[in-house]
Amino acid sequence: MIDETIEEIREMQTHSSSVVAVKATQALAELTERDYATVEEFERDLERNVGALKRANPSHASLYNALQEVLSSVQGQADGLEDARTLTLDTIERVVEDVEMGKRRAASNAAEIFEDGQTFLTHDYSSTVKESVELAVEGGASMRAFVTEARPRFLGRKFARELAALDDVEPHLIVDGASGFFLPECDHVVIGMDCIVDGTLYNRVGTFPLVATANRVGVPVTVVGSSAKIVDGGFRFENEIRSPSEVMLEPVEGIELENPAYDATPVDLIDRVITDTGVVEF
Repeated sequence: MIDETIEEIREMQTHSSSVVAVKATQALAELTERDYATVEEFERDLERNVGALKRANPSHASLYNALQEVLSSVQGQADGLEDARTLTLDTIERVVEDVEMGKRRAASNAAEIFEDGQTFLTHDYSSTVKESVELAVEGGASMRAFVTEARPRFLGRKFARELAALDDVEPHLIVDGASGFFLPECDHVVIGMDCIVDGTLYNRVGTFPLVATANRVGVPVTVVGSSAKIVDGGFRFENEIRSPSEVMLEPVEGIELENPAYDATPVDLIDRVITDTGVVEF
């Protein structure tokens, strides 16, 4: 299960960083079913697998924090092998609940910003933003949404399809470069986040030009996500350079294909960040 989870994270089969953190954390439960001679051997294997899961996507702060919490809660804390197994399972359950509750609370807090009849623009795919829209619709709001395709993996297409399934949401799928054309029609921009580290928002590539343009034309930008994704220290963001084949299937001589997964946006371009703990000011 751990090896399969690592491969899934590397291949981006799961796009939500919160879902990735939960899957990676739950995968560690496999270790409690293995045979070990000593608790020290168990802890070494736990540390090794935590490291392997972290390396599968070093850009996810929530993944890093969840796995680190399991490791620090177990390593050196158990009286024996069985105690280590029990402590590991209990910690996994607690960490997963914290991640999922943080996401739900952030969505609940963000739902309050969607007013009936408003238009918003979003980029990429955020399960937290999606949940906040669902909650707003349940509360009686109707809205129009512009959704960028989020090339080259077109994650926005998935988001638009899911929004189309909601009553009282009118989604419009647009190419990434058209966001500036439609921004004047929008009341606000609402996006998720991969993480915020030392005053910089890291999110799916295309976020920075969208936020900068919204800032220029006076459309407020709201970022939504769990507070676990805001990191002050101990985590170093590493961008992921994706395969050139996602951009162009057939290589062309003389052209170097660039395909970064994320870009960096200064938080001073953002109007507010809504998390499970409320509104975070920078």
